[in-house]
Amino acid sequence: MREVEIRDLGTMAYGECWDLQRSLFDALCEKKASKSLSDDDPAGTILIVEHNPVYTLGKSGHEENMLLTEERLKSLGAEFYRIDRGGDITFHGPGQLVCYPIIDLDTIGLGVRRYIEALEQTVIDLAAEYGIEAHRSEGASGVWVTQGNYLVKLCAVGVRASHGVTMHGLAMNVITDLNWFHMINPCGFTDRGVCSLTTLTQREVTMEEVKPKFINYLTKNLNVKYKK
Repeated sequence: MREVEIRDLGTMAYGECWDLQRSLFDALCEKKASKSLSDDDPAGTILIVEHNPVYTLGKSGHEENMLLTEERLKSLGAEFYRIDRGGDITFHGPGQLVCYPIIDLDTIGLGVRRYIEALEQTVIDLAAEYGIEAHRSEGASGVWVTQGNYLVKLCAVGVRASHGVTMHGLAMNVITDLNWFHMINPCGFTDRGVCSLTTLTQREVTMEEVKPKFINYLTKNLNVKYKK
């Protein structure tokens, strides 16, 4: 079982964290290309972070799913980025657990599809610990919860993989202010909503409570270990 490095960054601005992702990604790709990645080296780095309010639009996203102008967003204290992951538009902000694995999939023996399934399964397993029946939705990435005839999204997933190395990842609402999602069509959907662990359990769920559970499920589903 390969080892990974896990960094809890606390709260970091999106742009600064994106720069960090890219530097880790480039370094891992370079090491892999030069065949200097030994069996003793970590398979990569997993970043855990919260962001200040920010909207990100994936490379295949549609700008009309942003319902406000960038000027209006700035007046509300939010940023906007067009980025190179898959998926449409999503929101990141306080109370949301964001995870960016920069990992060599060849080293841990996963293809891209299996890797995405492992990310989704991590949130499904975590939700089950809180008595929540979360699931995938055919034709849509991420993790969802059914409420009557209505689907609400607990976790968005959007990744980039190049040369077998991953970037971007997932964003799970823990105690997020869901009003921020009213300014977009989340992930491009107009007929679905969003939720959080706090709204689903009807009690305050803290990041400090969730992080260790999340890391344990994530490393299990990726079949990696980490230094505690």
